[in-house]
Amino acid sequence: MERAAVFDVDGTLVDTNHLHVTAWWEAFRQAGHRVSMHRLHRAVGLPSGGLVAHVLGEDRDPERDGELSAAHKALYGQFFDRLPALPDAGPLLKRLHADGWRVVLATSAGGAELGALRRAIDADEAITATASADDVEEGKPAPEPVEHALELAGVPAERAVFVGDTVWDMRAASRAGVRRVAVLCGGIPRADLEEAGAEAVYDDPAHLLASLPDSLLA
Repeated sequence: MERAAVFDVDGTLVDTNHLHVTAWWEAFRQAGHRVSMHRLHRAVGLPSGGLVAHVLGEDRDPERDGELSAAHKALYGQFFDRLPALPDAGPLLKRLHADGWRVVLATSAGGAELGALRRAIDADEAITATASADDVEEGKPAPEPVEHALELAGVPAERAVFVGDTVWDMRAASRAGVRRVAVLCGGIPRADLEEAGAEAVYDDPAHLLASLPDSLLA
Protein backbone atom coordinates (compact mmCIF):
# COMPACT_ATOMS: atom_id res chain seq x y z
CA MET A 1 0.00 0.00 0.00
CA GLU A 2 1.08 3.58 -0.69
CA ARG A 3 2.31 5.79 2.15
CA ALA A 4 2.32 9.58 2.36
CA ALA A 5 4.89 11.84 4.01
CA VAL A 6 3.24 15.24 4.35
CA PHE A 7 5.51 18.20 5.06
CA ASP A 8 4.96 21.74 6.20
CA VAL A 9 7.48 24.02 4.47
CA ASP A 10 8.22 27.28 6.34
CA GLY A 11 10.42 26.51 9.34
CA THR A 12 10.36 22.79 8.53
CA LEU A 13 12.18 22.56 5.20
CA VAL A 14 13.15 26.20 4.61
CA ASP A 15 14.61 28.55 7.25
CA THR A 16 12.05 31.32 6.86
CA ASN A 17 10.22 31.74 10.15
CA HIS A 18 12.28 34.68 11.34
CA LEU A 19 12.08 36.31 7.92
CA HIS A 20 8.30 36.11 8.27
CA VAL A 21 8.53 37.62 11.75
CA THR A 22 10.57 40.55 10.43
CA ALA A 23 8.19 41.15 7.52
CA TRP A 24 5.10 40.94 9.73
CA TRP A 25 6.66 43.22 12.36
CA GLU A 26 7.32 45.87 9.71
CA ALA A 27 3.84 45.46 8.20
CA PHE A 28 2.22 45.97 11.59
CA ARG A 29 4.55 48.89 12.39
CA GLN A 30 3.65 50.65 9.15
CA ALA A 31 -0.04 50.27 10.05
CA GLY A 32 0.51 51.81 13.48
CA HIS A 33 0.54 48.63 15.58
CA ARG A 34 3.26 47.84 18.12
CA VAL A 35 3.58 44.06 18.22
CA SER A 36 6.40 42.11 19.83
CA MET A 37 8.62 39.85 17.75
CA HIS A 38 7.97 37.04 20.23
CA ARG A 39 4.21 37.21 19.74
CA LEU A 40 4.63 37.21 15.98
CA HIS A 41 6.98 34.23 16.09
CA ARG A 42 4.39 32.17 17.96
CA ALA A 43 1.79 33.07 15.32
CA VAL A 44 3.89 32.11 12.29
CA GLY A 45 2.35 29.07 10.61
CA LEU A 46 -1.16 30.48 10.61
CA PRO A 47 -2.56 31.71 7.29
CA SER A 48 -2.30 35.49 6.88
CA GLY A 49 -5.88 36.28 7.89
CA GLY A 50 -5.66 33.99 10.88
CA LEU A 51 -2.36 35.49 11.97
CA VAL A 52 -3.71 39.04 11.91
CA ALA A 53 -6.78 37.99 13.91
CA HIS A 54 -4.64 36.04 16.39
CA VAL A 55 -2.26 38.96 16.96
CA LEU A 56 -4.68 41.90 17.01
CA GLY A 57 -7.78 40.15 18.38
CA GLU A 58 -11.45 40.82 17.86
CA ASP A 59 -11.20 44.55 18.61
CA ARG A 60 -9.26 45.27 15.40
CA ASP A 61 -10.77 46.76 12.24
CA PRO A 62 -11.11 43.61 10.08
CA GLU A 63 -11.44 45.73 6.93
CA ARG A 64 -7.71 46.50 7.27
CA ASP A 65 -6.65 42.84 7.46
CA GLY A 66 -6.09 42.76 3.71
CA GLU A 67 -3.76 45.76 3.86
CA LEU A 68 -1.62 44.09 6.51
CA SER A 69 -1.45 40.85 4.57
CA ALA A 70 -0.51 42.70 1.37
CA ALA A 71 2.22 44.63 3.18
CA HIS A 72 3.65 41.44 4.64
CA LYS A 73 3.56 39.78 1.23
CA ALA A 74 5.45 42.65 -0.39
CA LEU A 75 8.06 42.84 2.38
CA TYR A 76 8.63 39.10 2.52
CA GLY A 77 8.81 38.92 -1.27
CA GLN A 78 12.12 40.78 -1.13
CA PHE A 79 13.73 37.55 0.14
CA PHE A 80 12.38 35.21 -2.57
CA ASP A 81 15.67 34.97 -4.47
CA ARG A 82 17.67 33.87 -1.41
CA LEU A 83 15.45 31.74 0.83
CA PRO A 84 17.71 29.23 2.66
CA ALA A 85 16.79 25.56 2.78
CA LEU A 86 17.35 23.91 6.15
CA PRO A 87 20.13 21.29 6.37
CA ASP A 88 19.38 18.19 4.24
CA ALA A 89 15.80 19.29 3.45
CA GLY A 90 16.10 18.28 -0.20
CA PRO A 91 18.02 15.05 0.49
CA LEU A 92 15.39 14.04 3.07
CA LEU A 93 12.56 14.36 0.55
CA LYS A 94 14.58 12.53 -2.11
CA ARG A 95 15.36 9.69 0.29
CA LEU A 96 11.71 9.28 1.26
CA HIS A 97 10.68 9.30 -2.38
CA ALA A 98 13.28 6.63 -3.12
CA ASP A 99 11.93 4.60 -0.19
CA GLY A 100 8.47 4.61 -1.75
CA TRP A 101 6.78 7.43 0.15
CA ARG A 102 4.51 9.88 -1.66
CA VAL A 103 5.88 13.25 -0.57
CA VAL A 104 3.31 16.04 -0.38
CA LEU A 105 3.79 19.63 0.81
CA ALA A 106 1.05 21.22 2.93
CA THR A 107 1.74 24.92 3.32
CA SER A 108 0.10 28.29 3.85
CA ALA A 109 2.20 29.59 0.97
CA GLY A 110 0.90 29.89 -2.56
CA GLY A 111 1.77 31.45 -5.90
CA ALA A 112 5.20 33.05 -6.25
CA GLU A 113 6.03 32.39 -2.59
CA LEU A 114 5.47 28.66 -3.00
CA GLY A 115 7.60 28.68 -6.13
CA ALA A 116 10.45 30.35 -4.25
CA LEU A 117 10.22 27.80 -1.45
CA ARG A 118 10.32 24.88 -3.88
CA ARG A 119 13.36 26.35 -5.59
CA ALA A 120 15.10 26.58 -2.23
CA ILE A 121 14.35 22.95 -1.38
CA ASP A 122 15.51 21.81 -4.83
CA ALA A 123 13.79 18.42 -4.75
CA ASP A 124 10.90 18.79 -7.22
CA GLU A 125 11.46 15.31 -8.58
CA ALA A 126 10.63 13.89 -5.13
CA ILE A 127 7.44 15.91 -4.56
CA THR A 128 4.23 14.17 -5.61
CA ALA A 129 1.92 17.14 -5.00
CA THR A 130 1.45 20.38 -3.08
CA ALA A 131 -1.55 21.46 -1.03
CA SER A 132 -1.23 25.24 -0.81
CA ALA A 133 -3.27 28.02 0.76
CA ASP A 134 -4.85 28.56 -2.65
CA ASP A 135 -6.51 25.13 -2.47
CA VAL A 136 -8.40 25.23 0.84
CA GLU A 137 -10.94 27.48 2.52
CA GLU A 138 -9.46 27.25 6.01
CA GLY A 139 -5.78 26.96 6.91
CA LYS A 140 -4.00 25.42 9.88
CA PRO A 141 -4.80 24.62 12.66
CA ALA A 142 -7.89 23.37 10.82
CA PRO A 143 -7.27 19.92 9.31
CA GLU A 144 -8.17 20.98 5.74
CA PRO A 145 -4.60 21.47 4.44
CA VAL A 146 -3.55 18.04 5.70
CA GLU A 147 -6.72 16.36 4.49
CA HIS A 148 -6.27 17.92 1.06
CA ALA A 149 -2.67 16.71 0.98
CA LEU A 150 -3.89 13.17 1.68
CA GLU A 151 -6.44 13.45 -1.12
CA LEU A 152 -3.71 14.51 -3.53
CA ALA A 153 -1.55 11.59 -2.42
CA GLY A 154 -4.43 9.14 -2.60
CA VAL A 155 -3.48 7.81 0.82
CA PRO A 156 -5.67 7.36 3.94
CA ALA A 157 -4.78 9.11 7.19
CA GLU A 158 -3.63 5.88 8.85
CA ARG A 159 -0.95 5.48 6.14
CA ALA A 160 0.45 8.99 6.50
CA VAL A 161 2.95 10.91 8.63
CA PHE A 162 3.00 14.68 8.95
CA VAL A 163 6.19 16.66 9.63
CA GLY A 164 5.99 20.26 10.87
CA ASP A 165 7.53 22.83 13.17
CA THR A 166 4.65 24.70 14.87
CA VAL A 167 1.84 23.93 17.28
CA TRP A 168 -0.54 24.83 14.43
CA ASP A 169 0.99 22.03 12.35
CA MET A 170 0.62 19.49 15.14
CA ARG A 171 -2.99 20.48 15.84
CA ALA A 172 -3.93 20.31 12.16
CA ALA A 173 -2.33 16.90 11.77
CA SER A 174 -3.97 15.63 14.97
CA ARG A 175 -7.38 16.70 13.73
CA ALA A 176 -6.71 15.01 10.39
CA GLY A 177 -5.86 11.77 12.17
CA VAL A 178 -2.27 11.34 10.93
CA ARG A 179 0.93 10.49 12.83
CA ARG A 180 2.96 13.53 13.82
CA VAL A 181 6.67 14.37 13.74
CA ALA A 182 7.97 17.79 14.79
CA VAL A 183 11.25 19.61 14.16
CA LEU A 184 12.80 22.28 16.38
CA CYS A 185 14.34 24.37 13.59
CA GLY A 186 11.31 26.66 13.45
CA GLY A 187 12.12 27.90 16.95
CA ILE A 188 9.18 26.46 18.89
CA PRO A 189 10.09 24.68 22.16
CA ARG A 190 9.92 20.88 22.33
CA ALA A 191 7.43 20.96 25.22
CA ASP A 192 4.97 23.10 23.25
CA LEU A 193 5.18 20.80 20.23
CA GLU A 194 4.67 17.70 22.34
CA GLU A 195 1.72 19.27 24.14
CA ALA A 196 0.18 20.05 20.74
CA GLY A 197 0.46 16.40 19.69
CA ALA A 198 3.98 15.69 18.40
CA GLU A 199 4.83 12.01 18.78
CA ALA A 200 8.53 12.46 17.99
CA VAL A 201 10.75 15.55 17.83
CA TYR A 202 13.98 16.09 15.86
CA ASP A 203 16.35 19.03 15.57
CA ASP A 204 15.95 19.61 11.83
CA PRO A 205 15.63 17.72 8.51
CA ALA A 206 19.25 16.53 8.76
CA HIS A 207 18.58 14.98 12.18
CA LEU A 208 15.42 13.30 10.88
CA LEU A 209 17.25 11.99 7.82
CA ALA A 210 20.00 10.52 9.99
CA SER A 211 17.36 8.95 12.26
CA LEU A 212 15.05 7.56 9.58
CA PRO A 213 15.55 3.85 10.39
CA ASP A 214 14.19 4.40 13.91
CA SER A 215 11.53 6.98 13.05
CA LEU A 216 7.83 6.97 12.14
CA LEU A 217 9.08 7.31 8.54
CA ALA A 218 11.05 4.05 8.65
